[in-house]
Order: sequence, then structure tokens, then C-alpha cells
Amino acid sequence: MSATAVGGQEKKLSLFHLTWPIFLELFLFMLMGLTDTFMLSSLSDDAVSGVGAANQYIHIAILVLEVVGNGAAIVVSQYLGSKRYIEAAKISGLAVSLNLLVGLGLSGMFMLFTNRLMTAMNLQGEVLAHAEAYLSIVGGAIFLQAIINSLAAVIRVHGFTKQTMFVSLGMNIIHVIGNYALIFGKFGLPELGVQGAAISSVGSRVIAVFVFFWLLYKVMEYKIEFRYYITWTRSYIAKILNIGLPSAFEQILYQGCQLVFLYYVTHLGTEALAARQYAVNISMFSYLFALAIGLGTSIITGRLVGAGNKEEAYTGLWKSLKWAFLFTIIMVAVVMTFRYPLMRLFTDNEAIIKLGASVLLLAFLLETGRTFNIVIINSLRASGDAKFPVLMAALSMVMMSLPLGYFLVFVMDLGLVGVWLAIAADEWTRGIFMALRWKSRAWERHALVDDDVQPTPEIA
Repeated sequence: MSATAVGGQEKKLSLFHLTWPIFLELFLFMLMGLTDTFMLSSLSDDAVSGVGAANQYIHIAILVLEVVGNGAAIVVSQYLGSKRYIEAAKISGLAVSLNLLVGLGLSGMFMLFTNRLMTAMNLQGEVLAHAEAYLSIVGGAIFLQAIINSLAAVIRVHGFTKQTMFVSLGMNIIHVIGNYALIFGKFGLPELGVQGAAISSVGSRVIAVFVFFWLLYKVMEYKIEFRYYITWTRSYIAKILNIGLPSAFEQILYQGCQLVFLYYVTHLGTEALAARQYAVNISMFSYLFALAIGLGTSIITGRLVGAGNKEEAYTGLWKSLKWAFLFTIIMVAVVMTFRYPLMRLFTDNEAIIKLGASVLLLAFLLETGRTFNIVIINSLRASGDAKFPVLMAALSMVMMSLPLGYFLVFVMDLGLVGVWLAIAADEWTRGIFMALRWKSRAWERHALVDDDVQPTPEIA
């Protein structure tokens, strides 16, 4: 447990009170993607495959945006722990404007190069057409997600995880209604199929941006002044990027590897491509608790490291990991038991159902290893130790997992199962090294807040 004083009042932070709203928020976010998949599956498996392929690029773009969002959240967390609240507000304002700039650049790229990006993934025919339609709309408006990432990260790290959860709830309700109306042509609106799902996604994000801005100024006692958005301070930017760049690069490596694995799967046929997309959507719920616990623990870890309470941060991580592991095992058992009925929610193609069920059977091997990485890596970043996970990602993901996947898929002829086994091998390899890193306590040397408080030079 951690406590911080804001405006003269003590605000208690406990893992449970931070985690349950984060869990619901993540659940709702995943439900948003699942809703697209479920509704589009009634159109065709090609539509699902196209949107799934386009979302690989969207996920990478979101990870790029998290360079600033995650970096700022960790820096703000440590400044809050050291009770330097005005500086925390300045960093928060800087994060929003900096991320918007990056988001606008990504939006322009998606609008200009949609066709090149999707044809590079070996897509053809109807799958390619659906992918291009979706990416041009959702990718073109990705700057909205840039603003959302920054605002949600700042609000969450102040301890207001319940409020961000409610915004996600509203966003999902709007998205589901919009999907129903625009995919199938209800309420007098045109029947737009994949384009309808994309428009609905963008519309819900527009509304979320306005609500998040309103919420930001409701929950923060030290308000972000307008000049904080346009005043860029070198030392703040350096601290954000020193955490954000390695954190995002690690995730970009992961998603990049997933793109390569997706490329492997395109050579296995459209049924394997659809089975992969359905299985990925189902698997998300296996590690949902671990992700919520990991994010909640990282908020507390950042506060504790900023306050100098490193021993409490060290022991708290191990307790969180035990809880995450327990919940993961329970969720994995549910997925493995009901893998066939879960697959039948999306398709009646027995070949796709059988393929998807075969990889979901491997959930125990994959998700238990993933749990170590989710929980420990988030706390390593929160402590300021963001570079070690990147090094291990390069060694394990790129140098081990990708060649292993190629060998299992094409040489051993294991198909989609080979992809899952290669990913599981990577998760366990990195998970073991992350646990050893935390145990070594090398992360204690990477705190971001200096003891001395000096005026920081500002860029004119």
C-alpha cells in the first residue's frame, strides 16, 4: 500500500482499489475489439481477417503513442511520490501536446500509404479490400487515440482508475450501438459493413477525448495551466523519452514479431488466418487479470520508488505476481474447457473451429509465461529500469522466437500450433530473466527524481 498527499489530503493507494477499475477498463477495451470481430463475423470470415490484419498496424501505432503516454505516467508517478506536484502537472501538459504531434504524423502516414502497408502483408482479394477500408479510416484518425492515451495515463497514475473505467464503459456502449447501426444499416443509417465498424470506432474516440479532458480538470487539484501544453522543458522531455522509448520499442518489437508470425499464417490459408484472429481475441481474456494487476502494481511501484521506499516496492511485486498467476491459471482453465463453444461464437466453419481450439489448448503453456512478463516488466519500467526488457526482447523474440516459429511452422509442419509454441517459448524465456532482474535489485539504481530541486531550462 502507498499513500500520497495531494492538496494537503492523504490519498491511499491499494492494489485492489487500483486494480479492479483497471481490470474493468481493460475488459471493456478488449470488448471493443471483440465486438468488431463478433459483428463482422456475421458478414464473412474475410471481413474478420482483413480487420484483424489492419489492426496489427493500429496496435503498433498505439504502441508508438505509448512512448509519451507510458513515459509520462512513470515520470509523473515518481514526482507524485516525491511530492513535487506542480512539476507533475507540467509534465502532464507536455505529454498531451507531444503525443498529439506524434499522432498527427501517424495519421498522415496511414492515409498516404494504406495500400502499400496492407499489400506488404501478402493480403489479396476481399481480405485486402476490407483491410484497406478499415485502416484508412481508423488509422487516419489515430491522433484521437494519441490524446486519449496521454489523458488516461495521467488520470490513472493520480489514482483515479475508477473514473477512466467509466469513460471506457461509455465509449464501448457508443461503439456497440454505432457498430450495430452502421455495419448492418439500422436506425435509417446506410449499411456500410467494415467501413461502418471503422466509423463507429472513430466516433466513440471523438466523444472520449472530450470526456477525458473534462475529467482531467475535475480530478487534479494542481491543474494543468494552458502554458504547460506549449512550454516544452528539455529535462522533462528527456525523462519521458528515457522511459517511453525503451518501453515502446520493446512493445514494437513484440508487435513486429506478431506481424512476422501473421505473415507465416497467411501462407497457411484463409482458414488459418481467421482461426488465428478468433483465438487471439479469446486469449486476451486469459491474461486480463494479470495485465490489470501489473498496471496497478506499476502505479504503486512508481510512487514508492519516488518516495525512496524501495524495500516495500520489492516485496510488493512478488505479492502481486502470486495473485496474477492465480487468476491467470483460473482463466486459462476456463478457456481450455470451453474452447470449442467459444470458437463457435464466431464461426460455424468446422475447420476454423478445430484450428482455433487446437491453439487454445496451449493457453496454459503460453499465458503462464506471459504473466511473469506483464507484471514484472511493468514494475521495472515504473522503477526507471526500462532498458533491460528491451535487450531481452531483442534476444528472445527476434533472435530465438522468430527462427523457432519458422522451423516449427514450415519445417516441422505444425502450422498454427507452431506459431503458438514459438510465442510460448519466448514468453517463458523472458519471464525467467525478468524475475531474476527484479530479484537482483539492479532496478534500484534507476530512479528518475533527483534529490535537489532546480529550475529546469525551457525551450523557447
